[in-house]
Amino acid sequence: MWRLALRTLKFRRTSFVATFLAMFLGAAIVIGCGGLMETGVRMAADPQRLSGAPVVVTGEQTYDSSALTERHRVDAGLAGEVAGTDGVRAAVADVSFPATVLKDGRPVTGESASYGHGWASARLTPYTLAAGKTPVAGGEAVLDAGLARRAGIRPGSSVDIVVQGTTRRFRVSGIAEQRGDHNPDAAVFFTDDEARALAGGRIDSIGVLPAPGTSVAVVADAVRATVGDRAEVLTGERRGLAELPGTLSSRRTVVILAAVFGSSVVLIVMFGVASTLGLSLQQRAREMALLRAVGSTPKQLRRMILTETAVLSVGSVLLALLPGYAIGRLLFGVLTGSGVVSSAIAYHAGWMPMAVGAAVTVLAAAGATRFAGRRAARTEPVAALAEATAGTRWFSVPRLLLALFFLANGIGLAVATATVMEDGPTLASTAGPASVLFGIGLTLLAPGLTKALVALLRLPVRLLSGLSGHLALRNAATANVRMAGAVAPIVLLIGIATGTLYMQSTEDHVSRTSYDRNILADYVLDSTTGGFAPGVVDRVRATPGVAAASEFVTSRGFVDRPDGPADVDLRGVSAAGVRRSLDLPVVAGSLTGLHGDTVALSDKKARAYGVRVGDRLPMHLGDGTAVRPTVVALYTDNPKQQYLTLPAAALAPHTGDGLPHQILVRAARGGGAEVHDRLAALAARVPGTELDDSSSLAGRNNQIQQILVSANYTIVAMIVGYAAITVVNTLVSVTRKRRAEFGLQRLTGATRAQVIGMLTVEGVLIGVIATILGTLAAAMTIVPYSLVKSDSWLPSGSIGIYFAIVGGSVLLVFGATLLPSWRGMRNPAVDTVKAA
Repeated sequence: MWRLALRTLKFRRTSFVATFLAMFLGAAIVIGCGGLMETGVRMAADPQRLSGAPVVVTGEQTYDSSALTERHRVDAGLAGEVAGTDGVRAAVADVSFPATVLKDGRPVTGESASYGHGWASARLTPYTLAAGKTPVAGGEAVLDAGLARRAGIRPGSSVDIVVQGTTRRFRVSGIAEQRGDHNPDAAVFFTDDEARALAGGRIDSIGVLPAPGTSVAVVADAVRATVGDRAEVLTGERRGLAELPGTLSSRRTVVILAAVFGSSVVLIVMFGVASTLGLSLQQRAREMALLRAVGSTPKQLRRMILTETAVLSVGSVLLALLPGYAIGRLLFGVLTGSGVVSSAIAYHAGWMPMAVGAAVTVLAAAGATRFAGRRAARTEPVAALAEATAGTRWFSVPRLLLALFFLANGIGLAVATATVMEDGPTLASTAGPASVLFGIGLTLLAPGLTKALVALLRLPVRLLSGLSGHLALRNAATANVRMAGAVAPIVLLIGIATGTLYMQSTEDHVSRTSYDRNILADYVLDSTTGGFAPGVVDRVRATPGVAAASEFVTSRGFVDRPDGPADVDLRGVSAAGVRRSLDLPVVAGSLTGLHGDTVALSDKKARAYGVRVGDRLPMHLGDGTAVRPTVVALYTDNPKQQYLTLPAAALAPHTGDGLPHQILVRAARGGGAEVHDRLAALAARVPGTELDDSSSLAGRNNQIQQILVSANYTIVAMIVGYAAITVVNTLVSVTRKRRAEFGLQRLTGATRAQVIGMLTVEGVLIGVIATILGTLAAAMTIVPYSLVKSDSWLPSGSIGIYFAIVGGSVLLVFGATLLPSWRGMRNPAVDTVKAA
């Protein structure tokens, strides 16, 4: 049987190459998405500046299983306790805060940011003195060699450094050189006491150095026992997370992205492999009948088909391992390049995604073999004399039940999206797969749907296309299963591409317009040196022509509820300027009360949390700090900007840099260019300050919303590319199989032009039918998503997107049918018929 299967593969190269290609590409894409999933689940990062510490103690990075978005610092006293743990040679406290060196009053810029640390932590990278001496007193600093070179600084010189928004002068006591290339950021070292004071008295992490001969695992366990639940102990490749606060919050994004698209890819790959293999077996109906005629049993034929499939699937999976890894790296590179995750996160693709890719490919092939191969193996010998009737039967109860299953699940996800899901990052997790499931359900019923639609289109086709249309309609009526095989992959291509691209365009439009309406300020001041000192906003308010100014801080936190914490966006503002900087129509209380331990929120959120003005709202901020601010105001709910508003002075200390990075400015009427010039002059006097109009805030918000766009488009391009290859495979295989038919038509009097015209009309029919069904599939995603996002049945975005998708699909149809047909008809018709 093996010998027969291998000989069959040899003499059926065209169909088997198409099947092999579908398996190979499918396995590679599934492996790539699996690698992305594993990376998100593991979320590990190699240490950078702390690479010399085998064990790192840092603040807890989660609250109630939810990732914190800001750094959770630890008490400074914990370093002494860790140092006294058995097996610990030294425990080095580490802090990190923005410290910007100035040259001629301007920040010394380079390829990376600049941070301040205590000198004791220099040994963890390690940094060693290249010149001068260590800092021993307040007012002294050591610069790394690269930073000193750019600033033109030598030991003994004085230098201005912006720390905590204030410019201070330090004496450079030494220059430090980094061994290796672990720390990508510029470093400024102070005495340990001064660094800790500048960081607010707490420490970020503790680098633990084991005693000689002591196992790292043993020390780590001992340290865990010492710190208990007050901190987290990291070893191995997870140590890098201590230097990347908030990184774990991107895990959910990566996992959701990989899960949504991975599940879609799995379904599409299984469908693509099954349809390609099924088509190949359908085209071999006469061969199967002849094998039955010479004595082969159905069992023997099934074994032969299974052996062929095993050879193809195993070979394709083995060859797909490396390309699959490369695809995963490509997807991860897109995520890091767009800022979804830090570039320091390590990409992981172990045996699990490879096993999943192999299993999906093999199971898809085995399923296709069982259904299509079973029917092919049962072909009666007499069917060899009636090949024209082969392939006309398609309906079966299992096929109907499977189609209803996919259709019902697609509709169910669409209904859930419109009625249950809320506007948020998880909305796409139900909206996206809806079109895939519904599309697969339609393709399973494609032969019947194709026959019905051909009947509806019969009259206009006859009127517009003459003899070519008549021939095309006869072919469509007698070979509806064959035509449905060409329609099916195009339905998925149009459905997935249209649904996903319009989902993204709707998201972009809603985000952009809602943010524009919410920002009332005319200008925004941005700090590139770690934030503004508290007095800067007062200087802005005192500028002639300025009607209002408000500090602006963004973060994420949690509202504590009986059923678990709820993620919320947080904004910090100044009470004196918030009413004229942000559109927050007050319905109860007053925003002027936003001082100290207070909060304002929308009336809808207040009802959801069960609070009113005067009540306390239990919360945890982005760094895990528990607070209970008093509700001082309620404002009208904006479904697209659902954030809680706190005083900037209360929120900023719980963010990474501890200071506001923006100041919103509202100009008085008639201020014009004079206000801009005065603000520009003020910005020039505050080092590292940039002035821009308020549209830059909307642009930055849109950029935040766009961080997944490139990843979405990349993955969609892969899915659409795979569907397109399936389309080409299917159409080319079908067209090559019909060469004898074209030869017979030419022998009975049809010209090449008439045959090409017939194929053109068939292509138009395929395109029209696939467009109708694909649009129905896309609607399962677009309509509910648009209803939730914009209260509209129609998506936002140019109609050109739809036309481009449909046009590209039709071009694929024509390219995959007309070109092979034209090449095949260059040979004499008699030779073509004989070759069959």
